[in-house]
Amino acid sequence: MLAELGRSTLCIVVLLAATTATYAQSTPATDTLRTLNGARYVVSQPGNGTPAKAGQQVTVLYTGFLPNGRIFDSSATEGRPLKIRLGRNEVIKGWEELLLLLPPGARARVWIPAALAYGAKGTRNPDNPDEYLIAPNTDLVFDIAVLKVK
Repeated sequence: MLAELGRSTLCIVVLLAATTATYAQSTPATDTLRTLNGARYVVSQPGNGTPAKAGQQVTVLYTGFLPNGRIFDSSATEGRPLKIRLGRNEVIKGWEELLLLLPPGARARVWIPAALAYGAKGTRNPDNPDEYLIAPNTDLVFDIAVLKVK
């Protein structure tokens, strides 16, 4: 049947499949784990050892997605791990909560509600303060890999 389809039709089918896959990834499944304050997550690789405690430094790679699947930030694609000292409000609340649960080597997809992200303020584009990088009240999705805890 695919041989009967024209090349442009096949491209549309592939594009629709990719769009559907992206949307499905940005919507949490009902069987996800849930943090105390409502972030949801699925561990794709469990990791080893003990998760970090407040005051410890965690090194992570991450990619952040908007609900439409668009990447808004990524240390993973740039190959620059992020070092975070937990308990110092260096990252959004949803990350603080999640990183206390994941040991070194763990990988997870995380759905963070707006209240645990940038809330009603959102965050402005540093290159153009008149536009938002993340609009107010936007839920976010992250792929996070915990590289190290010390």
